[in-house]
Amino acid sequence: MKTMYAQSIIRNAAVYQWPSEQPQIMDVAIDKGLIVAVGDCSQYQAQQNFDATGLVLAPGFIDVHTHDDLEVLRSPHMLSKISQGVTTVIAGNCGISAAPYFQACAPVDPINLLGTKEQLIYPELGDYQRAFTLAAPSVNLAMLVGHTSLRAQVVEDLSQPANPDEIAQMKALLTQAMEQGALGLSTGLAYHNAKGSSIYEVNALAEVIKPFDGIYTTHLRTEFHGILDAMDEAFATAQHADVPLVISHIKCAGKENWGRAPEVLAHLNKQRKHQDIGCDCYPYAASSSTLDLNQVTKETDIFITWSETHPEMAQKNLQEIAAKWQMSLIDAARRLQPAGAVYHCMLEDDVKQFLSYEHSMIGSDGLPCDPHPHPRLWGTFPRVLGHYSHREQTLPLALAIHKMTALPAKQFKLEKRGQIKVGNFADLVLFDPTMVCDQATYSQPHLPAIGIDRVWVNGKLSYAGDADLASVVDYGRAGRFLNRTSKNN
Repeated sequence: MKTMYAQSIIRNAAVYQWPSEQPQIMDVAIDKGLIVAVGDCSQYQAQQNFDATGLVLAPGFIDVHTHDDLEVLRSPHMLSKISQGVTTVIAGNCGISAAPYFQACAPVDPINLLGTKEQLIYPELGDYQRAFTLAAPSVNLAMLVGHTSLRAQVVEDLSQPANPDEIAQMKALLTQAMEQGALGLSTGLAYHNAKGSSIYEVNALAEVIKPFDGIYTTHLRTEFHGILDAMDEAFATAQHADVPLVISHIKCAGKENWGRAPEVLAHLNKQRKHQDIGCDCYPYAASSSTLDLNQVTKETDIFITWSETHPEMAQKNLQEIAAKWQMSLIDAARRLQPAGAVYHCMLEDDVKQFLSYEHSMIGSDGLPCDPHPHPRLWGTFPRVLGHYSHREQTLPLALAIHKMTALPAKQFKLEKRGQIKVGNFADLVLFDPTMVCDQATYSQPHLPAIGIDRVWVNGKLSYAGDADLASVVDYGRAGRFLNRTSKNN
């Protein structure tokens, strides 16, 4: 038998491939950034051998919903993601993207979630790609173009629908970004600076991405009582442009909405018979964003994470602040703005139903700029694997892995990723299925997960769970910008 050589071999790993719920024990050989052999690799010799007995080997996790646009440049080691087993992030969600952006003024809400005006310096997606290459992050990244970011460049009054000339300018910017490799268009129609946009405006932009085989993702106009109507609007836009649709962080927000997950999923399933529709969700019953006056109610516990006007009130509940100031909740919220908040606005059973839905993907929606972020930034993927799959038995481990790997790779057309097979890029995560667990909490949100043993990105070992986090800088940073038109090479 001829001896073959590889850079690394992971031996005796348990590999799950949905819809089978039973793993196969196999070896995986890696060389020159690719998976070169799967199965029995006894004929291979390698510089590095890893004994994976008792561990699960999965494709690197794909975080389909992030706001990591600028974080990959500020903190290229990306410990918050690589420590979870995430090897690819989709940025530019909720209508906000770091490119194209050429305004010199302070970014409007919610673009300010990404960073400061000094950091938003990328007039074209090509400019951003060059900065990404120089930063050499640990993770791969693909970019959506944000509708609100487009509006902020050309629309004079963001509270109003764009006029024909402004729409034409946005279409030109979007076309250029798609030519430079963007995945598609995202909207955040619930936010003040996009809420005024017309259906005609959004439809006109969605038309642009069709020739590029683009995808449309949307933070619905509302996730509260009117969610079904908001879903219908999203269905209509995607159907009008004949493009795939992803509903972002699907949820039933607000106490009056609790228990409606079956109704929402039935509405989605009915339309899936006619359209290519997906969704993403995160494994928490609390959301996080800028402080939105429309979400301030007595029924929702609101935790203030930051405030520009009153920084001393960060990490306090809004009710506590209002009582201290002897004013109403809404007046206290106005006084705190601009600010960030965590909203405990969901029912746990609804969260479980969205997580276990076969066609939902996993997205963290973490906010890396937040000084006291929601724990989903550091904990999303291990929480699904450990808390919901292993302990709560909410969904099978094979399905949980599928939602993080093959399903998003197919939905976002990330070629040669999301599956362990010969010829694919060697994005891999090795974890202990009985030990994997999130540690990040609402009070201590920056704690890394446990149970993530090793992470490879494009064949390079990029994280080891048994190492001190400070030593991760010694590992490789092999992330690539995943440009749709270049087939992700």
